[in-house]
Amino acid sequence: MGLGILEDRHLEHVPGTAFVLDGDRKREVAQDAARSHLKYDKTGKILLVPQPSDDPNDPLNWPLWKRDLIIVILSLLSVIAATLSPLLAANTVSLAIIFERSLTDMALLTGYHLLGVGIAGLLFVPSARIWGKRHLYILGAVIVIFSCVWGGATGPHYASFLWARIFQGVGLAPFEALVNASVGDLYHVHERGLRMALSNLALFGGAFLTPVFVGLIADRIGYEWTFYFVAIFAAVLLPLVIFFCPETTYKRDARFDIDTMGNLVIQPGYELKDVRNNGTTSISTSDETERGGVLKEGHETFVQPSTIPSPPPPKATFLQSLAPFNGRKTDEHYIHLLFRPFPLFFHPGILWACLIQGVMIGFTVLIGVTLAAIFLGPPLWFGELETGYMYTGAFIGAILGFALCGLISDSSAKLLTRWNNGVYEPEFRMVLVLPQMVLGGAGLYGFGWTTNEPLKYGWLWPDFFFALVVMGMVCGAVASALYIVDAHRKSQLLRYGCVERSAREFDGVGKNCAMS
Repeated sequence: MGLGILEDRHLEHVPGTAFVLDGDRKREVAQDAARSHLKYDKTGKILLVPQPSDDPNDPLNWPLWKRDLIIVILSLLSVIAATLSPLLAANTVSLAIIFERSLTDMALLTGYHLLGVGIAGLLFVPSARIWGKRHLYILGAVIVIFSCVWGGATGPHYASFLWARIFQGVGLAPFEALVNASVGDLYHVHERGLRMALSNLALFGGAFLTPVFVGLIADRIGYEWTFYFVAIFAAVLLPLVIFFCPETTYKRDARFDIDTMGNLVIQPGYELKDVRNNGTTSISTSDETERGGVLKEGHETFVQPSTIPSPPPPKATFLQSLAPFNGRKTDEHYIHLLFRPFPLFFHPGILWACLIQGVMIGFTVLIGVTLAAIFLGPPLWFGELETGYMYTGAFIGAILGFALCGLISDSSAKLLTRWNNGVYEPEFRMVLVLPQMVLGGAGLYGFGWTTNEPLKYGWLWPDFFFALVVMGMVCGAVASALYIVDAHRKSQLLRYGCVERSAREFDGVGKNCAMS
């Protein structure tokens, strides 16, 4: 496999491994033989992984502007929905006075909100696997709208306000759990890095930018309008989701998933034996089992099986694309998918993804909880407005973190693929863990050091180190999301929202995660 990645001794082909770039002379003859069956990008140098089918309804065949528009709309709605989690961070004290409750009761408003996200995610993700994601995006937007109106109109009734917060979590769940999976639906491997960074920016950026405005809005026109504004913006975006975000889930034939089935991973040392008239390419190999083949008979590996293509179905009309459902995407039963997350937590890749971003997210939540306690009292005597402004550093850190990920995620993967003789491995996405370690470690140590003496260091240095923590957290989030999407296609609904909520168990808020 190369570059320090261990060979698998059990699987014939490891999911996610794919031959992407030309350039290895040992494969040149074999690639020329197979080229007539496969699709490349416009440059003719990058193999499209996964391969798009001939169906015009396959999202991989849609124009790039259409796919980008879908992700932009979903990301904008994710920004609005993600603001709901930290919405009460800057005005916790004033709400405790209004509701005549303790600070613990105010913290539970966020805790039960996260519980709503967890339970909804557990129920929604199996539904997405069976019927697609579109109906859940529409449902989530509708729930966000009515629950935010509900939250702003409760008055001093704590129980009603608590239930509104729970339903806000339910509305948020589809966007936290599924948007990254839609990136995997819509783009080839070499196109995902920047889009994955942008979709995660929508979730993280919205969460960290919210307190900056919440303190100002609550101070000027009342906390109720923080909920009303979310409802208004979500209502504006709902028609865009309905009319311009068709279903992204597509039931593609397995032969097109060349990164998971090994249809075109041709290892060094293979030599072209013959090219039969029926279009089947046969490549001879040694007796040792290699990772690259699909079908094996004796000492021959067939790279491209001969198939008789059926005529593609007609392109769906605009009215047909508006339907919330367009058929089942899997034959698996809902109850089986519902309980699948629990054993998957013992999968090393899934566990790694949870830990690599979950621990850092847990620390950012911890910082958010302690920020008000540090600065609201002596010696700085910050008010709600100033405490909300402290999240400016976190937001800038999120922007810089995703800019860094966008710059190096795809470029580093392409560079490592060239170094690996043109074979792409999902482990190449783990390069982003290196800046996470440096930035996150420096941020955590620095924040703890400077906030221990706020009179000496003031507010600027803690805010700076808070930004570094968020930058590191973002790098881990993007690295784990890209790795899971590329290496474990069938588990790709284990998205950021699931991992984030698991991490918040470290902050005393329990939840359940959902994945396919």
